[in-house]
Amino acid sequence: MSSPNDTKRQPFAHLSLSRIGQLITAFLAMVAITVQPVAAQSILRDAETEALFSDMVSPLVAVSELDAKDVEVILINSSQINAFVAGGQRMFFYSGTIEAADSAVEIQGIMAHELGHITGGHIIRFDEGIKTATGITILSLILGAAAIAAGAGDAGAGILAAGQQAATGKFLAFSRVQERAADSAGARYLSAAGITGRGSIDFFKKLQNYEFRLGIPQEDSYGRTHPLSGERVTLLRDVYQADPAWDTPPDPEIEKRFQRVKAKLLGFTNEPTTTLRKFPESDQSIPARYARAYAWHKSAYPDRALLEVNNLLKDAPNDPYFLELHGQILLESGRPKEAIASLRKAVRLTNNQPLIASLFGHALIATEDETHFEEAERVLKAAVVKDNRNPFAWYQLGVVYSQQGDTARAQLATAESALLQRNYGSAIRSSQIAMAGIKENTPEWIRAQDISLIAKNEFERSDRRRR
Repeated sequence: MSSPNDTKRQPFAHLSLSRIGQLITAFLAMVAITVQPVAAQSILRDAETEALFSDMVSPLVAVSELDAKDVEVILINSSQINAFVAGGQRMFFYSGTIEAADSAVEIQGIMAHELGHITGGHIIRFDEGIKTATGITILSLILGAAAIAAGAGDAGAGILAAGQQAATGKFLAFSRVQERAADSAGARYLSAAGITGRGSIDFFKKLQNYEFRLGIPQEDSYGRTHPLSGERVTLLRDVYQADPAWDTPPDPEIEKRFQRVKAKLLGFTNEPTTTLRKFPESDQSIPARYARAYAWHKSAYPDRALLEVNNLLKDAPNDPYFLELHGQILLESGRPKEAIASLRKAVRLTNNQPLIASLFGHALIATEDETHFEEAERVLKAAVVKDNRNPFAWYQLGVVYSQQGDTARAQLATAESALLQRNYGSAIRSSQIAMAGIKENTPEWIRAQDISLIAKNEFERSDRRRR
């Protein structure tokens, strides 16, 4: 018979050295997982949104000494409020962040902060913080293992707990230093670009209100990866108010475009009832009509969605994004022939914007009219040349090749699409079929071989992680 306290101590007393080794391995695996924040996230792609983000971040990139073509802003479908950098010079924004912002300058304040992480090399240096924390934890595991093996179970457990606490504190401190450095760099970039810091302060105040609602203690930020929002407001307000750009009015065109994009994003991501409640029929502004068009389309009321879009097109008949939505509603309502005119015009007005072009190609194929297949092939090939990371465009190109009886190239396009979607099994099969039907050592054959090798390598890595 044993007491509850004995029961608690028993697992530590019976840990073998091999089990300690397993714990170390498990800890390292956990650390590896923490540096993959984008995995399994749903990325939202939209031509208008990406064009706006590019124009919003460009003046900040210009003063940061980075190359504009290397900086990319990516939108993730999540209601959370978050933004981070990963994979070199890519910024990731959760859609909830856009929804929470009232103005474009608030988002530009976040963009400036994330640029500070990029220019500060914080993604690369993140490994330093992990390495230090890991070193402390491994040392505590080894010392704890020695104590446990010697029969001092309580001492070993204490060493393990103290080591974990020390490692956590070390990493959190490292992260907070990086955040403050990024705040400082962001303030410099906003100033140099002539963008007011009011938006940055406003957004931090929003975050502070969320902290109040969640009951987060405001005394200090010792146990957090980021400084408290109130601390950041206090530190940055004086910096921003002393800056000549503090009273600079926001760019009115950027602000107008931001409200449009925010409204369409709400219409796309929110429940239709939520959107229609937020944007009632009495609101005839462009953002409201835009949001309602998405809500009605999402609710499977194409006629009401088309009514909203047609009213938008009356005011702006050459707006490519209204034309794109008009064509999308018709296409997804089973009327592809009627969608062609609007989408063709949208493609022309945007100089063959690849996301819109891929939708146009889809409409041409969906007519099942063979006379459209040649144009569809041309449009889709141009789309993947401009943007080869669009699995939908590759898939549609594969459909065209299949309709034309070109099985090998259909399989190559399918392999490209599967690889982008991390469907490595399909990518391997399709690329091997493509290689069998394409002349050896041609560029397309070499590309099929590359896809096969990449997919096999990733498949093996995934298989090892599952074990």
